[in-house]
Amino acid sequence: MGAHIEETTFHGQPVLALQSADGARALVSLFGAQVLAWQPARGDEALYLSEEALFDGRSPIRGGIPVCFPQFSDRGRLPRHGFARTEPWALRETRGKERYAMAVFGLCENDQTLALWPHAFEAELTLALEGQRLDVEFEVTNTGHAPFAFTAALHTYLRVREVEHVRVEGLSGLMYQEHGDRHRTTHRDGADALVVDGPLDRLYTGVTRPLLLQEPHRNLSIETEGFPDAAIWNPWEESSAALPDLPAGGFRRFLCIEAAAARQRIELEAGQSWWGRQTLIAL
Repeated sequence: MGAHIEETTFHGQPVLALQSADGARALVSLFGAQVLAWQPARGDEALYLSEEALFDGRSPIRGGIPVCFPQFSDRGRLPRHGFARTEPWALRETRGKERYAMAVFGLCENDQTLALWPHAFEAELTLALEGQRLDVEFEVTNTGHAPFAFTAALHTYLRVREVEHVRVEGLSGLMYQEHGDRHRTTHRDGADALVVDGPLDRLYTGVTRPLLLQEPHRNLSIETEGFPDAAIWNPWEESSAALPDLPAGGFRRFLCIEAAAARQRIELEAGQSWWGRQTLIAL
């Protein structure tokens, strides 16, 4: 039995369901090309999707892997995290082999994006699913006649049983900034592992080695290529109460570890391309 790929609906919205021959599964919304679910072969669901997430075809979907482009967070004049996560993407290609399932989604400029960001571009998101591994690759091409610059991220919500019991290894010695610090002071992480015991919103730079998310019952490796930064976020109790699409106590069930290109903008001349990849491996 080979891979199975099917266009269907989820909460009334068009999605693509993928399953590899070994039983790994993923669900991707065409709204935002957003991965909503990923279940490794012989494993539990590894992404967090809020029970209160909105599926109205207009609002950002809380959870999964939103695509932030052409702006990360509020680092610019565009709406927070840009417009890619609230645009309909086109399904361009699917491929299913014995060992993996793959899909490619595309987004180009349109009247709505040009009103916000006056540049011609082509964005492509490729998802590959196999066994214990999920690869998400994001590529941007400048299809216009003038240079442009952008920031981007794969805003990955990782499902956890209890966020206070999580450890993240691989950040020791790296420099980071705290979100909200107007002076953007740079700090060095000197801890053996990051633990979450309160609000957390950091942007780490120079991330070249894999990160390891540890829980008492499982480990997850997060590897990146092309993305120089990593954003780590959990809103904690007070801030999460102000998020209407997050249930009470929902902050305890996830930790965002995001592959990002945010500290410095990516600059592309006309005709140039950039790409980055995030790989999740259940251990």
